[in-house]
Amino acid sequence: MSEKFRALVVNKINEDFTVSINDLIMEDLPEGEVTIRVAYSSVNYKDGLASIPEGQIVKSYPFIPGIDLVGTVVTSTNSQYQKGDEVIVTSYGLGVSHYGGYSEYARVPAHWVVPLPKGLTMKEAMAFGTAGFTAALSVYKLEEAGLTPDQGPVLVTGATGGVGSVAIAILAKKGYEVVASTGKASEHEYLKLLGAKKIISRSELQPEKIRGLGTQMWAGAVDPVGGDTLAYILSTVNYGGAVAVCGLTGGVKVPTTVFPFILRGIKLLGIDSVDCPMKIRKPLWQKMAGEMKPDQLLSSIGQEVTLDELPNILPGILKGKTKGRLIVKI
Repeated sequence: MSEKFRALVVNKINEDFTVSINDLIMEDLPEGEVTIRVAYSSVNYKDGLASIPEGQIVKSYPFIPGIDLVGTVVTSTNSQYQKGDEVIVTSYGLGVSHYGGYSEYARVPAHWVVPLPKGLTMKEAMAFGTAGFTAALSVYKLEEAGLTPDQGPVLVTGATGGVGSVAIAILAKKGYEVVASTGKASEHEYLKLLGAKKIISRSELQPEKIRGLGTQMWAGAVDPVGGDTLAYILSTVNYGGAVAVCGLTGGVKVPTTVFPFILRGIKLLGIDSVDCPMKIRKPLWQKMAGEMKPDQLLSSIGQEVTLDELPNILPGILKGKTKGRLIVKI
């Protein structure tokens, strides 16, 4: 097939870096068993990094970013997927080392593909995307570690971001008392709409001195921030509680001690959505189509943008100018 299609392409030739919408042909796509007509993608922090020359995400140019996609199979050499199947692809090398979702067509390895669950539209799937899957995986791991709604408030940091927004909405739907932390005073109403019962400033989680053990305040936490914030959270989680850490916007160093772990039995849960195995990934998407799907997923969390708008939108996510999830109509 030599049919032309449109894609967002980042390219770097010497010191000249470009982000543009280009015409490609099928032969430009990488190898893979499943070729997909993409309906939607989404905007994630990694996609923002891929759109700048110093982002250290893209290793080879030219390249198509987009770490999420949903669409319809047009050809498949793998018997598990047939023409017409609606499928999701997130994580693995998509949009990082393998051409991604900002393209009308994509070709991927079959073992990256997840069937679109019943109860979830394509647009809803990308309102979740990698950020929403990460949030759902965080809640899943916290509950696996013993968290229940009757144990007390659950803290969510980076609350207006993609992970934070979806985590708040999922936790609220499941009956948890959610405390949201944000540096954006203008977004308190948005967070309340998602289900946050209390909103605190992120500065409250960044004291000048972090004690090894502080006052117990949270039954658990979802933390996409890391750094000093994570250290403070660990010191203030209730006895036997758990923290799901899934990001590093606040830094990679965590100045904590062993005290929360050996004196309060705290659990620190690392959340990896990139290589999460299919035995967890597929059932979790089923939960996201049912018991975990927030009522606000499209009405409040998801905002639709177009492929043509992406070159101007992508830098904004690196500056914290976005909230919720941006769904890209391809």
